[in-house]
Amino acid sequence: MAITLSPYARTMGFETSRDAEGHLLMTMPYSIAMRGRPGFVHGGALAGLLETVAYATLSEALGSDDKAVVKPINVTVSFMRGATEQLTYARATIERLGRRVANVEAIAWQDDPEKPVAVAQMNVMLSR
Repeated sequence: MAITLSPYARTMGFETSRDAEGHLLMTMPYSIAMRGRPGFVHGGALAGLLETVAYATLSEALGSDDKAVVKPINVTVSFMRGATEQLTYARATIERLGRRVANVEAIAWQDDPEKPVAVAQMNVMLSR
């Protein structure tokens, strides 16, 4: 299934690929537009990456149920360490996909997936 990126994701330069298991992997190359404090990526750019990969993963899981309307209930982002001026990776896992609610966790890292730079927990309402 081809992923259609939002205008925001295209503007930020996000790209999609697959990991070894075939799961969606999203990357965000560093650019000066993403700079927060000198030498580091802005937290908003990281949060945007996490939210984008979470919604894309959820969209894939919904598959043929493309008429489902997805509305955020809440999004919590935990910043674990400073993301430096380099390529950032992100993937998401659907923890629960119910009839009316989905729970998604997204993780972003740079050098090592075992050392995340940020993690997001999202709860979304599904109207089918």
